[in-house]
Amino acid sequence: MLDKKAVVEYCLTFAGAYEDYPFDDEWAAMRAASRKCFAFIYERGGVCCLNLKCEPVRADFLRHVYRAVTPAHHMNKEHWNTVALDGSVPDDEVFSMIGHSFALISGAQAGRGRSGR
Repeated sequence: MLDKKAVVEYCLTFAGAYEDYPFDDEWAAMRAASRKCFAFIYERGGVCCLNLKCEPVRADFLRHVYRAVTPAHHMNKEHWNTVALDGSVPDDEVFSMIGHSFALISGAQAGRGRSGR
């Protein structure tokens, strides 16, 4: 099961990505070189969660496939999902969602970070 450290490390594999804490030490914002956020990582109810940008049709699909994927906490519910890292969503699917989010905000080709996961 993924944790905050593993998610941050994966996000940093994307070109120009960096970690920021604009609100407090509880919410990590993963940003592209453009300074746009593609992931927010935080704990809610004792579970590590991710807010990820997503195309609306895909967002709705993922919400129906995975119980741990819901409309985003504190974000636009149409364009962002929250993913609870409770182990019910396969790691490869979480990595795919992160790549999709990065591609949406950066205009990069959707795919995986440099780590090759």
